[in-house]
Amino acid sequence: MTITLKVDGKSPDRIPEMKQGLVGTEIARPEGPLKVTGQAPYAAEDVPEGCAFGILVRAPRWGRVSLRNEERLAAMPGVLSVLRDPAMIRRTAQGGAGKAPAQGMDEADFAGQSVALIVAESFEVARDAARAAEVAVDGPAPAVDPDQQETEGEPDSHGDLEAAMRGAAHALDVTYTTPSMAAAAMEPHAAVAWWDGDGVTVRTSLQMLKHNRKELADCLGIDPSRVRVLSPYVGGGFGSKLGVSPEAVAAALAAKALGRPVCVVQERRQVFELVNRRSESRQRIRLAADEDGRLVGLGHEALVSNLPDEGFSEPVTQASHFAYAAENRLIGNRVARVRRPNAGSVRAPGEAIGVTAFECAMDELASALDLDPIALRLRNIPDAHPETGQPFSSHKLAQVLTEGAERFGWQDRDPAPRQRREGEWWIGTGVAAAFRVNLLTEAEARITLTSDGARVDTDMTDIGTGTYAILTQIAGEALGLPQGRVTVRLGDTDLPPGSGSGGSFGAASTGSAVWLAALDLRQQLATRLGCDEADLTLQDGEARVANTRQPITEILKGDTLTGHGHVQKGEAAQKVRQATYGAHFAEAAVNDVTGEVRVRRMLGSFAAGRILNPRTARSQCHGGMTWGIGMALTEGLVFDRRDGHVVNRDLAEYHVPVNADVPPLDVHFVDEHDPWTGPLLAKGIGELAICGAGAAVLNAVHHACGVRIRDWPATSDKVLAGLDGWPVPATAGSD
Repeated sequence: MTITLKVDGKSPDRIPEMKQGLVGTEIARPEGPLKVTGQAPYAAEDVPEGCAFGILVRAPRWGRVSLRNEERLAAMPGVLSVLRDPAMIRRTAQGGAGKAPAQGMDEADFAGQSVALIVAESFEVARDAARAAEVAVDGPAPAVDPDQQETEGEPDSHGDLEAAMRGAAHALDVTYTTPSMAAAAMEPHAAVAWWDGDGVTVRTSLQMLKHNRKELADCLGIDPSRVRVLSPYVGGGFGSKLGVSPEAVAAALAAKALGRPVCVVQERRQVFELVNRRSESRQRIRLAADEDGRLVGLGHEALVSNLPDEGFSEPVTQASHFAYAAENRLIGNRVARVRRPNAGSVRAPGEAIGVTAFECAMDELASALDLDPIALRLRNIPDAHPETGQPFSSHKLAQVLTEGAERFGWQDRDPAPRQRREGEWWIGTGVAAAFRVNLLTEAEARITLTSDGARVDTDMTDIGTGTYAILTQIAGEALGLPQGRVTVRLGDTDLPPGSGSGGSFGAASTGSAVWLAALDLRQQLATRLGCDEADLTLQDGEARVANTRQPITEILKGDTLTGHGHVQKGEAAQKVRQATYGAHFAEAAVNDVTGEVRVRRMLGSFAAGRILNPRTARSQCHGGMTWGIGMALTEGLVFDRRDGHVVNRDLAEYHVPVNADVPPLDVHFVDEHDPWTGPLLAKGIGELAICGAGAAVLNAVHHACGVRIRDWPATSDKVLAGLDGWPVPATAGSD
């Protein structure tokens, strides 16, 4: 039997009726000991006996490609093959199955695109041969600068923003620029492939296995049923592993050609060009307000980029449609077509940079109005979706702002900038709101119940988000079993298709499927006991009905029961606007001599439905806030203006925030009961914590030293250039 639920409206709240006490508690990750002791096998580990090794050869720039010394490479000692199959030239597409993924071998779309695979008996031989490859490229200089290209796209308009700006008591028209960014996951993209007859198994590092299986099948020209993908442990993805990338396809093709397993791992510098980047952006934000600080006009227009034939456009303005009320609105994206590496989803696509820029603009408006920035936000919270009139399923922006402000100590803040100094350091605080759309998607799960306990099966992935722990909690809670009697199997396409990890929908979607599978088992147990499922209590391995207790093992009598759950998104998303809300608070110190910025403390206040596991949720928030620091202060890809190749393509030159950059991070969860989100009442949390975090830091920089940085990241040279316009600070008030 399968229990299927289509989420069309409000869902019943079932979890509080459970008695095991697992959901909502801080259980540790079941797989944690394996990871910290090095026993959890990642994609390129546990290489099969007889495995060959492949290294990708790449083009130096866009244009017509030829491999001049292919025969000499193939004759090198230890080289097994020089593979140039068109199916191998796969971009890290998202949902790309059935969309002609093979681009051909004779033209490179951008600098760094793979054009061949060298396979050898050892990694070292393959590496040396790949370095010896002579790739010739013919063609004119590529178009690589988004600001110099024609653009596509028109904004959505409501009312007359131009008139609102002219007639407003206060009007703000500012432009922010953000650089391209890399996902920079710790585990590089890797794959080991082997064939058994006409079927292939690929152990790789991917986020969305049910889609990745179809993408691989499409590339290989076989039915998806003949493809098995294994990704039980993924060392980070951040969007870069949503779609299949060249190493997985190349490994499968080479393994078939050679009749033996093949391992292909992207080198770190390859990862920075071969997989998705976040698009750079140029964002024009216009705000018109009356004397009381209520918005009468709102404009948010963004310029992003991608390759000429790619459909993805960074959804920068996604949250601006519903974040704040304003009668006159102009919102939209334009896309420039350039020969830079493929742009796709990276760490909360859209809102991560869109909300951050918008929240900096809101801070600028608050300063112009001489109004507390929290008060400005509170008085512009909409009653319903400002453009569609949809009601909100739940709205907690006011609570996250006010509760966060109290915990942070916002009330002690002097509103004027450059008022607090400690030696060479100016000290300031900043705030920003956070918005993120909330999604639920189709997912399936199976639970097998035996006398030994319960086993959860789904091809859902754990990319460091705590999936193993959360699914253990849900199954144990619903079936009345302690944590130690629940095991979870993930990351195998032979298992029921889960939602995959992306869009912060994994826990709510696949978790709901697990809950439905457990409900199926509860009904089977109730049938054996001759009672209604609603009258059944399962706790500590016992079934309780009225005044009777019986161990579940006795009810099973040695049998094995299987429950199957299937959740589908329905019409709920059309009936209400679902979103998650947060508020970031930061204290920053700015050195008056060097321009260095140090974040001294941060607090995030979040409302994301039921928090299934505060420990893993807090960890996700810490990660998001850390990425916000990186976005504000350190991160940015640099492209060569001549050919578009990435200049800083490793972790030495692409500066992600490290331990020394990150202060103590405080996380506060606001209680939220949103019955529109599905049976678990859970919402996404990881990506919410990124949105706006950088704005709180940048707003704190302005409050500290009076300098507004609109071209990110706020590196020391930019801060110093702003400080140069200020008078020499007085010593009064210094410590």
